[in-house]
Amino acid sequence: MGLLAFLLLGLIAGAIAKAILPGRQGGGLLLTLLLGVVGAFLGGWIGSLAFGGGLGDFFDLRTWLLSILGAVIVLLIFGALRGRRSRV
Repeated sequence: MGLLAFLLLGLIAGAIAKAILPGRQGGGLLLTLLLGVVGAFLGGWIGSLAFGGGLGDFFDLRTWLLSILGAVIVLLIFGALRGRRSRV
C-alpha cells in the first residue's frame, strides 16, 4: 500500500473511530489524520501478532477493521491522557 493510500486509510479510520466513540473528542482534521495513522500502525501490529498478517491491500476488509480497531484504541488512550492532563 502506498503512502497516500495509507494516509487516506488513517484519515478515514480516525473519522470512523471518532464516530464510534461516544462523547466529544475534539481535535480537527490534522489530529484525526495523525491519530488514525497511528491507529492503523497499531492495528497492523496487533493483526500481525494475532493473525500472522498485518495490513494488506487498501480494499481488504481485514485492513479496514484492524485500522479502525487501532484508531479506537489510540483515541481511548488519547482521551484518557488528555482528560488526566486537563484536571491538573
